[in-house]
Amino acid sequence: MKRLWVRLSLMISGVLFFMFFMQFLTITLERTGMKEDLDGPPDAPPAEIQQRLIGFMAFSVVVGLGGGIIIGRVVSAPITELVKAADKIGKGDLNTRVFPHGSQEMIDLADRFNKMAQELEHAETLKNNLMADVAHELRTPLTVLEANLRAALDKVYSLDEAEIANLFGQTRHLTRLVNDLRELALAESKQLHLEKYPTDLNALLAETIQALDPLAAEKSVQLIYQPTLLPELSVDPTRIRQAVFNLLSNALRHTPSGGKISVAGKQAKSMVVLSIKDSGEGLLPDQLAAVFDRFYRADKSRSRETGGTGLGLAIVKAIIESHGGQVKAYSEGKGKGSEFTIILPK
Repeated sequence: MKRLWVRLSLMISGVLFFMFFMQFLTITLERTGMKEDLDGPPDAPPAEIQQRLIGFMAFSVVVGLGGGIIIGRVVSAPITELVKAADKIGKGDLNTRVFPHGSQEMIDLADRFNKMAQELEHAETLKNNLMADVAHELRTPLTVLEANLRAALDKVYSLDEAEIANLFGQTRHLTRLVNDLRELALAESKQLHLEKYPTDLNALLAETIQALDPLAAEKSVQLIYQPTLLPELSVDPTRIRQAVFNLLSNALRHTPSGGKISVAGKQAKSMVVLSIKDSGEGLLPDQLAAVFDRFYRADKSRSRETGGTGLGLAIVKAIIESHGGQVKAYSEGKGKGSEFTIILPK
């Protein structure tokens, strides 16, 4: 930025000197009577002409330097602010923003810089929250394992079959949590491998519902599915089945005995819509906004064993978005059930 005013000063000085010199030359030729006869070389300019020429040169330099400094500062001020803000971002101060001013191009650049800074701050917040959530989720099963194994080593009590089963359950939770985190990380970084090929969605839904029928019967929850004519879509059937399974498992978890879960599908011109609607607990507006976040549990009283890892719906969102689709949640409020909708492009 320090060189900008120098270049502007030289440019302005050169332009002004050229303009003044041409005007000075015209006036001089008129006064000396040489304007109409330019065939012969002009006589040496008198002292007055030399003084005026020097004056014009000095005036051009002064105006050029002054104009270059002023214009350079005006033009470079927004850029200087951006440079300073970028340095702060680089040092970790992600809440840094710049005030958009200057030319329209500089305003657009400042707006994009602020948007980038906001996204970086949001990503950093998500990363910190993820690390805190992962540490929190891992701490409980690891603490249980450590306490029980320490008690066994200190011969406080022996590891009978019930205690071994409890420890095994904690290790299963850890394994499930690690696997879910890995899949979520791959999906969100666009590195989740998809094996797409034409898939019969009716068959996929029927198979997934059939797999959950015993669990629904155990809870006395009715699973309802009326097959409709759905087109074949080029998707990864394993991943789509996993997404539907997670949504159905979530609906079963939050639907009381005697309730029902309806699964439906329909097609539009450019998309296929799959919906899973339950008569369960329902969600408040603020819960709808956060239901797809990592480790979010609408019912804070649920334990990790009864409430899952808290990653199921986040994985659903990541899988569907990796297919170019969307997943949405609807609810009329507490006690009025919920509906989750998967939208897949044809």
